[in-house]
Amino acid sequence: MEFKSSFIDFLVKFPTVSSPNKKLSIKEKMIWTLSILILYFILLNIPLFGMSSESIDLFESYRAFFAGSTGSILALGISPIVTASIILQLIVSSNIIQLNFSNEKDQEYYQKFHKLLVVFMIIFESLPQLFGYIKPNYNIAYSLGVNINIILIIIFIQIFIGGLLLLFMDEIILKWGFGSGISLFIVANISQQLINGIINWTIGSDGLSIGLIPKWFSLIRNNILFTNDWIYFLFHSGILSLISTISIFLFVVYIESIHIEIPLTHNSIKGTSGSYPVKLIYASVLPIIFVRALQANIQIIGTILSNKGISFLGTFHNSIPVNGFMYYLSPINSPNDWFPILVSSKYLSYGYLPPSTIKIIFHIIMDAIFLLFGSVLFSLFWVDTTGMNSKSLAKKIINSGLQIPGFRRSIGAIEKIMDRYIPKVTILGGFFIGLLTLFSSLLGTIGSSGGTGILLTVSIIYKFYENIAKEKSINEINNPMIQSLFENIK
Repeated sequence: MEFKSSFIDFLVKFPTVSSPNKKLSIKEKMIWTLSILILYFILLNIPLFGMSSESIDLFESYRAFFAGSTGSILALGISPIVTASIILQLIVSSNIIQLNFSNEKDQEYYQKFHKLLVVFMIIFESLPQLFGYIKPNYNIAYSLGVNINIILIIIFIQIFIGGLLLLFMDEIILKWGFGSGISLFIVANISQQLINGIINWTIGSDGLSIGLIPKWFSLIRNNILFTNDWIYFLFHSGILSLISTISIFLFVVYIESIHIEIPLTHNSIKGTSGSYPVKLIYASVLPIIFVRALQANIQIIGTILSNKGISFLGTFHNSIPVNGFMYYLSPINSPNDWFPILVSSKYLSYGYLPPSTIKIIFHIIMDAIFLLFGSVLFSLFWVDTTGMNSKSLAKKIINSGLQIPGFRRSIGAIEKIMDRYIPKVTILGGFFIGLLTLFSSLLGTIGSSGGTGILLTVSIIYKFYENIAKEKSINEINNPMIQSLFENIK
């Protein structure tokens, strides 16, 4: 405990967003949320000064859920924040560092340590890219009369500042707005890509507009929308992506609504009742982000090794693995990654021999294993480290003066009741969200967001709506004491 205390004292000078000194209204929270969202879009469109157009994006396959932008000050997106969370969850869950999340001191330790890890991850993910991937512009260096290494340092400083800004913007949303900044940035980025996939008039490599609506105008004008080539009709016309996007949207909304209600009453205030909802997707969709982030970091290691001539893990076309072990670990984002004819077309455009059908099937199986088991594992970690497990909830219920009607009012009794549902729902929900992510990724969607991106977006927006509804219902309660009771367990 002395180490923890001294470590917290060491980190106490680290800048922190202070919590509001009063209860914020829904309007105030909405203003803060929208303000940070506007700032995010501004930063997303600030290009990195000094970067060459020949640079390679290591996060190309993961842009949809890393909420960053190639060549912008937010080049890393939320990757450092998510990766730091993964590392810290693994450390805590393996009891390398023992923490009691009902203890405020340990909560502070966790939050401070997470911030420090984020700073390290910004540096760790930035530096490798500056040596071979994010390339400096020699013309700018020449015009300024400085060494090319000075341009590299300037680029690194910009990326570092962008990473820190996202860290504090996320904290502002957590304390002053609705939900989390990570979720908000993902929704904003994917929504932008979705709109781009609908109305973008830019001509793609196939000679057609990228956007779905202008593409259909072009196909109808040339009388080739409906052809005897069913592959062309499904994939190139965008019909399958449209059906997939709508289906994912409706299915996720339905799944998010599935839950059971555990009734709660106050032990001394008669007539006071409420409930604690245990949803099928109990750990939310954040574990899927952790799974994809883990894949991304493994891919980065493989890309760097391949660039250095060490290709025993596989070779890469820019940042996309085309063979070897890294190919099987890469995520599937659309039919272009598994449908044989489309895969062949993609590989031939890269100048590589296409993989066999057996290899493609094995790639699908590997991605399925990674998604399903990873989602379950990170769901369990997430529930334990965020105070959503049975023991933590039992303590919150007792400390709020509430109880489950018909059962003895004690932490142990309530914990046993919660154990009937929470561990099972966590595992089942994690497995189910992994399975849903797999199928949505196989089908693909409008734009470049991918099935995973659409799934995350719909789920996050639904959660955002729920948070506003809960906030409104609590504010409508006239008794301040009862308000505080249900705020503690919502």
